[in-house]
Amino acid sequence: MNDVDRSMPPVEVGHLARAVLDAVGSVVVGKRDALELVLAGILAGGHVLLEDLPGLGKTLTARSFAQALGLDFRRLQFTPDLLPADVTGSFLYDQRSGDFTFRAGPVFTNLLLADEINRTPPKTQSALLEAMQEKQVSVEGVTYRLDEPFHVLATANPVEYEGTYPLPEAQLDRFLLRVSFGYPAHEEEWEVLRRRMARRREEAEIKPVVDAATLRAMQAALEDVVVEDSIGRYIVSLTAATREHPSVLVGASPRGSLALLLLSRVRAVFAGRDYVVPEDVKEVAAPALAHRITLRPEMWLRRVDPSFVVGEVLEGTPAPASGALPSYAAGRPGL
Repeated sequence: MNDVDRSMPPVEVGHLARAVLDAVGSVVVGKRDALELVLAGILAGGHVLLEDLPGLGKTLTARSFAQALGLDFRRLQFTPDLLPADVTGSFLYDQRSGDFTFRAGPVFTNLLLADEINRTPPKTQSALLEAMQEKQVSVEGVTYRLDEPFHVLATANPVEYEGTYPLPEAQLDRFLLRVSFGYPAHEEEWEVLRRRMARRREEAEIKPVVDAATLRAMQAALEDVVVEDSIGRYIVSLTAATREHPSVLVGASPRGSLALLLLSRVRAVFAGRDYVVPEDVKEVAAPALAHRITLRPEMWLRRVDPSFVVGEVLEGTPAPASGALPSYAAGRPGL
């Protein structure tokens, strides 16, 4: 990125983010906290897993964010017979040229909705791994770069739901955070019906608030949000504590610490600050870490939720109280 991309101050990022949330909130009713998490994942440069029962607004949320952010959007419905080439693309024989040409798959977009990702076998699920991590795909030995920004919003049904294939740990770890919407309250559900009658059509359109270039500038501006050393060590302590919890078989990887760092920066910007406080970390701990934790088998039988483990880790890990400057910022002008 060039210097122009990095010129946006964090406070302006907060203003634009709130405008995007207001636009999406005009369509997706009563889910402000969940919507903030989804936008946080996008601003942090990651991918978001929306896990919940069907019909709770996951697909609508993805489409609405694509419209508000001014991004090219594609939706891919994952089914049991979907092939990896249906995700990445494939070579087709062109009779006119007498040669094979590459037909790009739906992954070549800015915002990909991977709908019901756990309804397709693991072989096809893994087709997204390289795209999500490396921002590229390889087909028949040829590598194709994906244009930035590139984000995956994947919806998944609960693992107990019929006809699902659980996502492997390696793929779950690629998602920056996991978000659940839950059923709306009675008044919120009535508001959904009222708005549908008022607009007199099924689809709701949102005018773009920003565009792809502005989104990249917003993402770059987050690098200027200060994370003091004690906050960074607090993040590491939280992640390490998930590995030592008695209910956990496999704890969160260092990628979990990185997710906490990136998401806490976004939460700080949402609050109008250019520095992170412990409360920012606490607010994103469960969405960032719970899906990276593998519980012991007996915990599944007791229906213990990984989010409960993260809650216990938060209670048992002392939060810092320091106003010192971060060591990595030593010598930086203005600090």
